[in-house]
Amino acid sequence: MEYILILSNELYKIIFLLVPILVSVALIVWLDRRIWGFVQKRKGPNVVGPFGLFQTLADALKYIFKEIIVPASANKVVFILAPIITMTLALIAWAVIPLSETLVLSDINVGILYLFAVSSLGVYGIIMGGWASNSKYPFLGAIRSAAQMVSYEVSIGIIIINVLLCVGSLNLKSIVLAQQNIWFVIPLFPMFVIFFIASLAETNRPPFDLPEAEAELVAGYQTEYSGMMYAMFWLGEYANILLMCAMGSILFLGGWLPPLDIYPLNIVPAPIWMILKIVFLFLLFALVKAIVPRYRYDQLMRLGWKVFLPFSLIYVILTASFLFYFELLPTRGF
Repeated sequence: MEYILILSNELYKIIFLLVPILVSVALIVWLDRRIWGFVQKRKGPNVVGPFGLFQTLADALKYIFKEIIVPASANKVVFILAPIITMTLALIAWAVIPLSETLVLSDINVGILYLFAVSSLGVYGIIMGGWASNSKYPFLGAIRSAAQMVSYEVSIGIIIINVLLCVGSLNLKSIVLAQQNIWFVIPLFPMFVIFFIASLAETNRPPFDLPEAEAELVAGYQTEYSGMMYAMFWLGEYANILLMCAMGSILFLGGWLPPLDIYPLNIVPAPIWMILKIVFLFLLFALVKAIVPRYRYDQLMRLGWKVFLPFSLIYVILTASFLFYFELLPTRGF
């Protein structure tokens, strides 16, 4: 009986986490389209519901009732598993994201390693979808995505090392609490900029949306998908975008901490600050999509391997040297 109570309690926690994430995905899709419309001097979604807020719900209903077509020449098992894996991995990564000092599903000591491992596995769903479709455009999109995500994960990993050197812990709550005096975005601003750009590439967002470039690859690895299976890829992509925004706010923007410990700011609930920072980073994601033209593939690879990787390595050396010289290295071990 005790085990059943523990299991039901954990199940409630998971539902409490998943429902807000899925609602947030629907809202940021609407926000993304509204910002894109604003930049192009048009209205964007504005018919279904107040300010077009229910447009994403209408799109979701359309996907639910559309027929799922599996190509005759596709590997059916892998074809069906691919979007499920993509969406599942995008959602389980949220288990270790702390919205406040107490509001976290699983507070593990190696939270940053868990996040890095789960986000690295995300490429498998895309490769499976592209290969199992047995079609040229999806396969090319999958190959592009694999090379792109692996290339920029290297830079993200080295950027995270800069933060870990300053904290001395892999726990996400410890990383946030270490920023009580100063957010890491100030001393590590170049790393924040590179992290943001690498996040765009990691989530296949413009100007790095080459795996699904409409002009060349129709819809890339998603070309042969329809109905709810296509929507799962779409949900996974936006859940990953929110995850990268959450990681950016934890690593560099102080997580749930207010910008100043003064009266009007420190009475705002901690989760609100975390949500505001995630929304701020997503606004930057949306503006880049609307403003910056798409890179060529050779430019994308050159930026990752010849610019970001060497610069990140040099900054790790500089950070470690600075902390060692001024005796600021944290005393507790990893």
